[in-house]
Amino acid sequence: MVQEKVIVVDFGGQYNQLVARRVRECNVFCEIYSYRTDLEQIKAMNPKGIILTGGPNSCIEKDAPTYQRELFELGIPVLGLCYGAQLMQHILGGKVENAPVSEYGKTEVIVKKTSPLFADVSEKTICWMSHFDYISQVAPGFEITAHTADCPVAAAENKEKGLYVIQFHPEVLHTPEGTKMIYNFVRNVCGCAGTWRMDSFVENSIKEIRQKVGDGKVLCALSGGVDSSVAAVMLAKAIGKQLTCVFVDHGLLRKNEGDEVEAVFGSEGQYDLNFIRINAQERYYNKLADVTEPEEKRKIIGEEFIRVFEEEAKKIGTVDFLVQGTIYPDVVESGLGGESAVIKSHHNVGGLPEYVDFKEIIEPLRDLFKDEVRKAGLEMGIPEYLVFRQPFPGPGLGIRIIGEVTAEKVRIVQDADAIYREEIANAGLDRSIGQYFAALTNMRSVGVMGDERTYDYAVALRAVNTIDFMTAESAEIPWEVLQKVMGRIINEVKGVNRVMYDLTSKPPGTIEFE
Repeated sequence: MVQEKVIVVDFGGQYNQLVARRVRECNVFCEIYSYRTDLEQIKAMNPKGIILTGGPNSCIEKDAPTYQRELFELGIPVLGLCYGAQLMQHILGGKVENAPVSEYGKTEVIVKKTSPLFADVSEKTICWMSHFDYISQVAPGFEITAHTADCPVAAAENKEKGLYVIQFHPEVLHTPEGTKMIYNFVRNVCGCAGTWRMDSFVENSIKEIRQKVGDGKVLCALSGGVDSSVAAVMLAKAIGKQLTCVFVDHGLLRKNEGDEVEAVFGSEGQYDLNFIRINAQERYYNKLADVTEPEEKRKIIGEEFIRVFEEEAKKIGTVDFLVQGTIYPDVVESGLGGESAVIKSHHNVGGLPEYVDFKEIIEPLRDLFKDEVRKAGLEMGIPEYLVFRQPFPGPGLGIRIIGEVTAEKVRIVQDADAIYREEIANAGLDRSIGQYFAALTNMRSVGVMGDERTYDYAVALRAVNTIDFMTAESAEIPWEVLQKVMGRIINEVKGVNRVMYDLTSKPPGTIEFE
């Protein structure tokens, strides 16, 4: 059966992945494409629906991102959000102008419940507005279906042609009934059956891997994190001993993590695969000596990661495929999806040197968001303590240490992080916080310990709540928990005399430190 799909056409909106995530919550597969994607390519995908994202531009300005009018004549339902709404109206003959009153933040919207988009939505509902232009006159054939005190066209539709526009952002949590609106579009307007489910995804992925690999040999980049662990188990279920998992202990893992990974996937573990552990700590520390720039550190770690695998592959013999635990946010944040700027380079995504000696890369989780990866893991019977392990970046502690990476700094952040995670778990908060970890700043300051002055490092504690890891807010950890963590770190971790808590949201910050 051909998988039904809704596509998101991205005009540079900061919430593009949230849109895709909300569609998937409706059990409908969704992917993001740039507005530069050719119309013929979109037609070839045969989508059940198309969603146009917001964006930072004004559609009435010269050289603003746009699209062909024919997009709206394909007979495929189209939903325009914010910039996408204004652009649709502009192209189809409506009028877009600078708004006399810009709207930002939570706003009461009055909707017409007769609209298919607003079925089961309150007549007065709170929505998240963010616009300086507005639709002053709808295009021919459109009916206004929502308004606010300052925005005469908060939503409009041409029901006959399946064209809908919404001036606000239904995809963000600040629009409490936004998920209903997206559900109404993809399931009711587009007629999607909602067959995108994790049990069928896992079953189909295992079949596809088995067919693709044949009798070939596969090398898996196993870090021990959630993503690579789920990918490894999926491959093991598909091809068994044809899979060799190489675990590189680059000295940038969390405390005792190397031994924990070996215990799970090694010869005493429960999975039918070949496991090799490489202790490459000194090799990495030497490569990273005197390097302080974050992107350069990432690239060095990623390059060395590939070199280690290349060397190991030659020892093993012919290796046909390399498996990586790439997930969808990695793809988009690395500049390979939609219109997003490059937020980070990542050793799991693209950019492999031409002389890497593998026929092909297999990325079985490339289409999944983090929570979907966890669902896939549970579906395959992976223990919960592994599935719900704290996310860990490919470059490891190399990007949780500001400035130069040394063995001493790694020890400090490992010990501080272990204490932090232990106390979060003791407080019963480990499942309610999206991600939490300790990072080592490059700041040293004067302190007093006992009767002596110290000049030591400051540790920063990070904890965020997030659904999709694309946006995040700092978590409100009880004061007594933070005080206990601070006391233990300063008393137990040599080289630290100050502990800080990071309140920054994403955006403007990132979840990781570098």
